[in-house]
Amino acid sequence: MTTVRLLTAGAIALLLAACQPSGTAGKADDAGNAPVATVNGKPITTRTFDAFVKAATGRDASELNPENRKEAIEALASMQVLANEAQKQGLDKQGEAAANLELARLNILQRAISDNYLKDKKPTDQELRAEYDALVSKMARSEYKSRHILLQNEAFANEILERLKKGEKFETLARQSLDPSGTSGGDLGWSPPDRFVKPFADALVGLKKGETTAKPVRTQFGFHIIRLDDVRDRPPPPPFEQVKEQLVPAVQAKKLEAYTEELKKAAKVEIKDKPAAPAAAPAAPAAKEDKKG
Repeated sequence: MTTVRLLTAGAIALLLAACQPSGTAGKADDAGNAPVATVNGKPITTRTFDAFVKAATGRDASELNPENRKEAIEALASMQVLANEAQKQGLDKQGEAAANLELARLNILQRAISDNYLKDKKPTDQELRAEYDALVSKMARSEYKSRHILLQNEAFANEILERLKKGEKFETLARQSLDPSGTSGGDLGWSPPDRFVKPFADALVGLKKGETTAKPVRTQFGFHIIRLDDVRDRPPPPPFEQVKEQLVPAVQAKKLEAYTEELKKAAKVEIKDKPAAPAAAPAAPAAKEDKKG
């Protein structure tokens, strides 16, 4: 038996927003408006129920057997009872609940306008081809086989570099790495440089085969000592016809971004928030007084 337990903020907001006034129950003119239950005379519509099941289980309501369907309706009715009481107590207008409801509302409406805008804007082959060509032009032509040792601070990294210069094995010292690759001698396998964060990638492509970075490379993860073991040509990209459907979301995202920018230009947006002032430097510690006697 499967009981609906997990609910998203979107489902809850949808529940609160979608219930019709009690006077509309007998005026439903399509299957989506037909009530599956009423709470204090207010209908919970089939459309709301379908959205609830999808959000809570990832399944269509039509897939539920009669017992599961009854459980889901009862769970939704319980939600409505609690939501009604929360609204009665004014909790929907207070604190975190009010903020979360507003965020859920914005998210639902954003998705709705996005879907509505894109519904008749299927990318053409020409647009997909342009996206493909742009991506291919940015692809690195080579793959690099490398190893690295990730350390928490620069002093420790410099110490490891000195030990390498004195002849200790990279693979042995890599056991001190903070990265899981340390258990395999720091081996990162074959990868194009764009798989790595920029400071790491820049250092990697600047190395010659068999060379190790002369100084630690700092990234947001810590300090890296990098060794380049080998370089080879990267396999050619898959042909356009094979991947063009995978490019559809990227092209649609660009269309939506352009549409959003148009709307923003037409809107009056005023940023009221001001950046916080930088924290003052900590005061120098006071010298300890000599205590005699």
